[in-house]
Amino acid sequence: MSDIILEMKHITKEFSGVKALDDVNFEVKRGEIHALCGENGAGKSTLMNVLSGVYPFGAYSGDIEYHGEACQFHKIKDSEAKGIVIIHQELALSPHLSIAENVFLGNEQLAMKGVIDWTKTRKHAKEVLAKVGLENENVNVPVSTLGVGKQQLIEIAKAMAKKVELLILDEPTAALNDEESKKLLNIMLDLKNHGITCIIISHKLNEISYVADSITVIRDGKTIETLEKGTDDISEDRIIKGMVGRELKNRYPHREECPVGETLLEVKDWNVYHPDDADRKMIKNVSFNVKAGEVVGFAGLMGAGRTELAMSLFGKTYGQKISGTVKIKGKEVQINTVQDAINNKLAYVSEDRKTYGLVLIDSIRQNMTMAALRNFFSKNGVVNSNDEILSAEEYKNKINIKSNSIEQTVGSLSGGNQQKVVLAKWMLTQPDILILDEPTRGIDVGAKYEIYCVINDLAKAGKAVIVISSELPEIIGTCDRVYVINEGQIAGELGKEELTQEGIMRCIMAHNGKDD
Repeated sequence: MSDIILEMKHITKEFSGVKALDDVNFEVKRGEIHALCGENGAGKSTLMNVLSGVYPFGAYSGDIEYHGEACQFHKIKDSEAKGIVIIHQELALSPHLSIAENVFLGNEQLAMKGVIDWTKTRKHAKEVLAKVGLENENVNVPVSTLGVGKQQLIEIAKAMAKKVELLILDEPTAALNDEESKKLLNIMLDLKNHGITCIIISHKLNEISYVADSITVIRDGKTIETLEKGTDDISEDRIIKGMVGRELKNRYPHREECPVGETLLEVKDWNVYHPDDADRKMIKNVSFNVKAGEVVGFAGLMGAGRTELAMSLFGKTYGQKISGTVKIKGKEVQINTVQDAINNKLAYVSEDRKTYGLVLIDSIRQNMTMAALRNFFSKNGVVNSNDEILSAEEYKNKINIKSNSIEQTVGSLSGGNQQKVVLAKWMLTQPDILILDEPTRGIDVGAKYEIYCVINDLAKAGKAVIVISSELPEIIGTCDRVYVINEGQIAGELGKEELTQEGIMRCIMAHNGKDD
């Protein structure tokens, strides 16, 4: 039996005359973990969508051989029947159905035609959940009651229930913290030991170095190289060189010393209660300030309250019973709605770009200008289309959004380019204060570098920038000083000279000890 389980030969796929994949060749060995790397828009997800039948046979050119047999997949069910299962970056779970129902969604356990055998469903759900480390979960509770980490594992259990042979994971750890990510990667290694072949797409290069046996790099829709563990150098720097076509000497661009000006934002004694539980205090007496020309970080563990703090400040979009004072340029302001925030030149780029940041079925132009329409692109309720088009074109070029035109649908863009559209949307409101919540989540190193350059330019222009990030190297590489948040409180403040990963963690541990 051949060691090769999958061969994709000369795959070419076009969208509106633009080649997303150009004569791609891809080979996977049986029982290995094979990583697919590349910048946003390189064609990684497109290639996997061709393989799994999301893009049916006939919508692309080239050949797919699985187990040495030529395959023509017209829909996802066809590839699943062969044991190929894809888990997309956006979880495909039904939040109000139970865990057991989700595990067998589309693969129902039937007693007779059209009748579900619930005893069999629950029993088999427990069996597959045990394989992904969730043996203690109650299979009758709704999926919505679980964290993102457990939901990702349920997606894997769902794949296991389909008798998977080749498992494709597209950005499986993008929304997970370090502990959850490590658990998921170890489960992948365990699956490999049980003979399951995996393909992983990830921008977290340290994770790829940890689990992958082979790494194929795609750039601009073409296969560049395949690196083998034990034979080739698979360090992060080496993978980056293949992805971007050059060595990236510094992950974080140097920021010229820019003068720190007046205090643009000052928050005092800020308190916020949970939106669904009036007795549960989420943010407790938080006070901080940000000056013009400064990049200030909010660091902390997942669930520390950073996003809740940001959203409660941005037009009270999170929480209830909110109290405290907000001063902008020394003047106390009331920000009760998003429009109030825009009028006071405060902008917030949310961590979930697809839910809160973008309208995926609308164009780049519409998304870019929607927040600024009232104040900058309309008069007496009539939109000035010429100004709108000129500004959208300017920002498309300014922050290097890769697209055919500003009329391209945002949903068709890669994650990194979608993130740039969200940034442009809020930059067009001409804010003085920007809160960037996980601004580089799920995007590649090249796009990250470009976003860091935008942050530097904003600071140089005298804006006050707040960066919330779960990646401590990112906080250290981009910020002038950092507030450490733990359990809804400020655990400490660190200046540039004392800013280290150890220093941040020490702050959190000391605060936990204080609570004890």
